Amino acid sequence: MSISKTYDGDEPVRVNKWLAQSGVCSRREADSLIAEGLVKIDGVTITSAGHKIEPGQTLTLDHGGAAALDARMTIIYHKPIGIVSGQPEPGETPAIRMIRRANVFGPADVYPDQNSKLAPVGRLDKDSRGLLILSEDGVLAKAIIGPESDLEKEYRVIVRGPIFEEKLKWLRHGLELDGRKLKPAKVIQTGDQALTFILKEGRNRQIRRMCDMCELRVVDLYRVRIGSLRIGNLPEGQWRFITPEERAALIKG
Repeated sequence: MSISKTYDGDEPVRVNKWLAQSGVCSRREADSLIAEGLVKIDGVTITSAGHKIEPGQTLTLDHGGAAALDARMTIIYHKPIGIVSGQPEPGETPAIRMIRRANVFGPADVYPDQNSKLAPVGRLDKDSRGLLILSEDGVLAKAIIGPESDLEKEYRVIVRGPIFEEKLKWLRHGLELDGRKLKPAKVIQTGDQALTFILKEGRNRQIRRMCDMCELRVVDLYRVRIGSLRIGNLPEGQWRFITPEERAALIKG
């Protein structure tokens, strides 16, 4: 099935920019589709990445292009402690290597292979566990970790050290990392040594460093939610594909 969209803007705009703004694909994906001759405007194939669509013109992405976009994989993985989300050091195991047939949760018609281009969407430290997204979908990645993203990330954290209201106030809105003030955070005490953090940014080892500054030592850090997406009943060490509804909700924000 092809995809057709009519441009209703007031001024001409580059096709790759419009497709990205419309949530169809990323600019890089648009450039690839154009280069492969899969994009038409008013029935004429375009070949230049710089081509502009005019108000009232209709863009069509033929069956091959639509199928290529539909085939983009996004995987939800329950990362255990010890697995690395990003670039591994020698002797470390990257999360992508753990996405195998043997540990899929539920039915799957296709599986990642050597041609898959899955990449972590945001980091989750080696010594942390929980929800990790791996994706080939540039639009989804931008919605989650792009500079304009406002999605919440929720963590359940167990700490050692005394917790009192002044420390909670510091954690919520008073700390700086690397010379830059942190965005306000929601921090709720949920048990004697248990905290829930809800952040809208993801600086390197942010929660652990925040706690260190308040003389609290993190002994367990578990990510349970990114935006509307929750880890739910996905067992540790297993993975599943994102649903179309989950993808749409994340992109909508």
